[in-house]
Amino acid sequence: MKVFKVTLTLFLCLLLLPGCKQGEKETRVLKLAHGLSPTHSVHQGLVFMNKRLEELSGGKMSLDIYPSSQLGSESQCIELLQVGSLDITKVSSASLEGFVDLFKVFGLPYVMESREQYFKVLDGPIGDELLTVTEPYWFRGLAYFDAGARSFYTTGRAIHKPEDLKGLKIRVQQSPIAMEMMAAFGGSAAPVDWGELYTALQSNVVDGAENNTPSITTAFHHEVAKYFIVNEHTMCPDVIIISSATWEKLNEQERAWLQQAATDATIHQRKLWEEQEKESLQEIKDKGIEIIYPDKKPFIEAAQPMIEKYKQNPVYRDLIEKIQNTL
Repeated sequence: MKVFKVTLTLFLCLLLLPGCKQGEKETRVLKLAHGLSPTHSVHQGLVFMNKRLEELSGGKMSLDIYPSSQLGSESQCIELLQVGSLDITKVSSASLEGFVDLFKVFGLPYVMESREQYFKVLDGPIGDELLTVTEPYWFRGLAYFDAGARSFYTTGRAIHKPEDLKGLKIRVQQSPIAMEMMAAFGGSAAPVDWGELYTALQSNVVDGAENNTPSITTAFHHEVAKYFIVNEHTMCPDVIIISSATWEKLNEQERAWLQQAATDATIHQRKLWEEQEKESLQEIKDKGIEIIYPDKKPFIEAAQPMIEKYKQNPVYRDLIEKIQNTL
C-alpha cells in the first residue's frame, strides 16, 4: 500500500511540472503545496500571495495551491522541490532541520524571549541569511510566515512545571531537536504524523502534543484535549521555499514579482494569524478546556543546559549569540 501511495504521488507530481497556460497571453503557473487546511491563516496568506502575483505580473504568473498534504508531508514536499517536481512549498523551520543544521536553532526552547525579538530576527540580517543557506540543497527561501509560539496540550494531566511531564508521551514534530527538548523537560517524545495525531490523542496512544493555538483548533484537537498549557517554549516560523530548478527558470522580472508577492503575503498573513490566534483561544475556552498559564521560569531553567550545549558547538554558536543579542 505504501509503495502504491508513493507511486501515485510521483505520478501526480509529474503531471504538475511547471508550465504555461496558452491563451491570449502566456501565464507561468507555479505549483505550491502545503500541509495545512484551507481554513488556516497560512493557506489564506498563500491565496493572497497568488492574488498579488497575478496583480504584479499583469496575469503573466500565478500559483496553483494544493493544501492539506495533498502532495505529501512537509519532508516529502521538500524532496519534491529538490528534484524539481514541485515549485514551492510551505514548511515549518523544524522540517528544514534535516536538510540544514542551522535551522535547529529555532527549535531551541526559549532561545528568543519575546514576539518582538522573534520578528526582528526573521525580518533582519539573520532571517535573510537563513533564507539563502539552503541553496546547496537545491531550494531557497522566499519569506517567513508567522507560526506563533508552541505550547503543550494534554488529554489527562495538567502541566504546571516540567516535572509534570515525566512519564507522558508527547507528540512532537519529526525533529531531533524537538525530541531533545522533551528529554530536557522530562517527558517522552512521540513523533506521530500530524494527520494521525487526532486519533492518537483520542485513543491515548499519546498523552498530549505541542503546537500553536490555530493548528490545535483547525485540526480539531481541542475536541479531545482537556488541558492547554500556555508555556510558549518555542517560536518556529513557517518558511516559504522554492525549488532551485524553478528559480533558475525564472527571469529577473519574474523573480522580482514572485519575491514581492511573497513579501506582501507575509504582512497580510501575520495580521490574519493574530486574528486567528485570538479566535482559536476563544474556541478552546468554549470547549471547556482548562487553560493554564504556568510560571515559565522553571521551563526556561530546564532549557538552559540544552542552549549552552549548542553554544559550545561552533556550527551554532555565532547564530545563537546573534539571536540572543537581537533585542
